Amino acid sequence: YLDSGDHVIVINADKIRMTGNKVEQKVYYSHSGYPGGLKEVPAKRVRETRPEWVVREAIVGMLPKNKLRARRAKKLRVYRDAAGLARHKGQKPQALTV
Repeated sequence: YLDSGDHVIVINADKIRMTGNKVEQKVYYSHSGYPGGLKEVPAKRVRETRPEWVVREAIVGMLPKNKLRARRAKKLRVYRDAAGLARHKGQKPQALTV
């Protein structure tokens, strides 16, 4: 019932690797709400154009599906390269090696 977590900044999203055959086989679906409005986009094309979206989608998908999910997802920042980190220089982010 309480969200007391820190903000998380992910950089270099364009350097992600997908294991196995996910690059060729994974498909992202979206629906416009209209009949016949199902769109399918392969992960290979999405990763080339918007790698930060792929990382964000994977992380948000792992969060618990409850009332705090949207609030926790707001605290996640994902950037394509290290240039996005300059926006947060005033907050003095600390690197966490994984």
